[in-house]
Amino acid sequence: MSNEQGEDDYLLAEARQPLWRKVPVSSSLINPYRIVIVMRLVILVFFFHFRISTPVHDAMALWIISVVCEIWLALSWMVDQLPKWFPMTRETSLERLSIRFEREGEPNLLAPVDVFVTTADPFKEPPIITANTVLSVLSVDYPVDKVSCYVSDDSASMLLYDTLALTAEFARIWVPFCKKYSIEPRAPESYFSQKVDYLKDKVHPTFVRDRRAMKREYEEFKVKINVLVAKAQKKPEEGWVMQDGNPWPGNESDNHPGMIQVCLGSAGALDNEGKELPRLVYVSREKRPGYQHHRKAGAMNALVRVSAVLTNAPFVLNLDCDQYINNSKAFREAMCFLMDPQLGKKLCYVQFPRRFDGIDSSDRYANRNTVFFDINMKCLDGIQGPVYVGTGCVFNRQALYGYKPPSEKRPKMSCCSWSSFCCCCSGDSHSTFDVEEIDEGFDEQEESSLMSLKIFEKRFGQSPVFIASALMEDGGLPKGTNARLLMKEAIHVISCGYEEKTEWGKEIGWLYGSVTEDILTGFNMHCRGWKSVYCMPKRAAFKGSAPINLSDRLHQVLKLASGSTEIFFSGYCPLWYGYSGKLKWLQRLAYTNVIVYPFTSIPLLIYCTIPAVCLLTGKFIIPTLTNFASIWLMALFISIILTCVLELRWSGVSIQDWWRNEQFWIIGGVSAHLFAVFQGLLKVGGVDTHFTVRAKSADDTVLGQLYLFKWTNLLIPPTSLVILNMVGIVAGLSDALNNGYVSWGPLFGKLFFSIWVIVHLYPFLKGLMGRQNRTPTIVVLWSTLLALIFSMIWVRIDIFLPKQTGPILKQCGIEC
Repeated sequence: MSNEQGEDDYLLAEARQPLWRKVPVSSSLINPYRIVIVMRLVILVFFFHFRISTPVHDAMALWIISVVCEIWLALSWMVDQLPKWFPMTRETSLERLSIRFEREGEPNLLAPVDVFVTTADPFKEPPIITANTVLSVLSVDYPVDKVSCYVSDDSASMLLYDTLALTAEFARIWVPFCKKYSIEPRAPESYFSQKVDYLKDKVHPTFVRDRRAMKREYEEFKVKINVLVAKAQKKPEEGWVMQDGNPWPGNESDNHPGMIQVCLGSAGALDNEGKELPRLVYVSREKRPGYQHHRKAGAMNALVRVSAVLTNAPFVLNLDCDQYINNSKAFREAMCFLMDPQLGKKLCYVQFPRRFDGIDSSDRYANRNTVFFDINMKCLDGIQGPVYVGTGCVFNRQALYGYKPPSEKRPKMSCCSWSSFCCCCSGDSHSTFDVEEIDEGFDEQEESSLMSLKIFEKRFGQSPVFIASALMEDGGLPKGTNARLLMKEAIHVISCGYEEKTEWGKEIGWLYGSVTEDILTGFNMHCRGWKSVYCMPKRAAFKGSAPINLSDRLHQVLKLASGSTEIFFSGYCPLWYGYSGKLKWLQRLAYTNVIVYPFTSIPLLIYCTIPAVCLLTGKFIIPTLTNFASIWLMALFISIILTCVLELRWSGVSIQDWWRNEQFWIIGGVSAHLFAVFQGLLKVGGVDTHFTVRAKSADDTVLGQLYLFKWTNLLIPPTSLVILNMVGIVAGLSDALNNGYVSWGPLFGKLFFSIWVIVHLYPFLKGLMGRQNRTPTIVVLWSTLLALIFSMIWVRIDIFLPKQTGPILKQCGIEC
């Protein structure tokens, strides 16, 4: 009896403990880092005093340009560095979460979660990838009645529709297999391709037999998907026809009605062991010519409304179609923050780091982006929270509705008035629930709610059902709702004209106006006073694919940078938006850095060109150094090195990851970022640019794409830089050889900077040459032409000829 009492006391005490805790960086690690940052700032002041006060008179133009570039780059470093003052990590307690919300013999109190999976083109995003992501969601370690998965098909493809039907069937055997043997990860493609000992820690005698049978079932499932893909390659003249003989409504991808199909979750949706499965819903929003559809942001907002009508979970997880759940307890990790009684109501989202499969061991193009996810995001977590990165993020639904944190009082709809709405129907093409038909029979409180409803219609759109769900802070559907009428209402809220004259995309949901809707949406939430949290479980929560070859990687960087320039030229720029809100100054500085970084490409490109110019002209941007000036220059270099070393020390990032990040910062800066700035200027001038969906690979030999070359104009500037600096090195060495020993001293400084440029562009050179180490002819021709034109502008015609500095000797014959 005493043992049972002691156990109860222990559980009670544990249930009262916090679900997470802060783990600040040790002061012995972070304080030296802060001191060096301050020292570097002081050194920079003295360095620029020296640079400005000692002009180079014989190269005045080069000196002015170099000083301006140096100041710009120094300011860019400061904007990036200052928000790194308060790095933090957090630890969760899943055991305490279970003790508090999953007590034995009592109803499970964990909050429901709606999962959004977005796709745009099943030919560039192979259906097998989407199927794996959906399977990982359906088999997550979370109560099945609290998980709903919505798949958005923005191409209205029957291929994806049929794929989800097959996926739902396969889930009936895959989900129980995962839960029976605690499989990780729960995406079958990743699980069966692991090169690890899959028998480790497995003690069940039937595991090997069941695994072999499951692998065979999965291979048959893949073949069925391949058959669908093969059939979809050629569209019939009469269009696609469904199995029931009716024409597919989405035969025209840009002109079709809204479509919703519940694949799992209706009556009889049980696995092969007779247990309930999570809900799976196919959604394709209506598209018509003449309407703006706003790409991914518009699709996400459509999912917000559909899910609010059908399930209305208080929390929403969004995933790209190639971002599968790698940690089956990821939902629980997020709930440790979102269901925390003190912190939860103040959180707009919990962001997980992005991790990737299929990247080469050297991470040639910095695809892992480790510096950003393991340093910058940790530091933002110590201010107001990490930025939203577009996927792997669990949202508080109330934050998506444009509300402020709980201090703002919101009117609530009573269950009585909700039920009254469900009794009225006005037709298929409009809202199923008509406000004008329910004016009678309300008391004063309900009339007040009705007036609030009319006001909210101007904000949320003409759907009383959705408005009622938006006012239910804890989510859920009222009892007695009619499923058939709710489905009609769900079709209504994804109609192409629903958002007209509302605040969708302006203040509500995912915001419009940029291809990087993630940055814009997260920034707006932080401006309202919400906080966010960065969750880094030991086992990565999500994993996805990354662009492998150089061209795809540069196009991805171009898209992100173009989104930043769009925000810069919009009304949501952090430099002037949101000062009436509760955005912290360091957080604003971090968002400013996220928005203005593409513009650093201009001084960066110029500064990478200057070494070659100096070698070709024989001039230099720095005058002869005095002993005092040499000390400040050495101090600057030492402070730069110490900052990097101490940052790696407290963050745990490897030096290889840091170096790859530095290299690709140069590569992206002189190519994709530069093009993004010009595209942003063009958009301001009324010329719009469009981005296509990046092709994802479902091939087992994905690393073969590392050597794949695709021509793009983005390759021209960095290739020209390499050739120009190589020409400069040859010219500089030739000039030094002709002029003798005296000219070698000044040459070393010029060579150092030129080699610095080439070393940073080395991964670009490897990608350019491909597997056969052959550079495509068109790249060589374009780049050589540009380099030669630039060289002829600067180079002296006689640079390769010997210079005569002494008296001119003339042949005078016998009279001498």
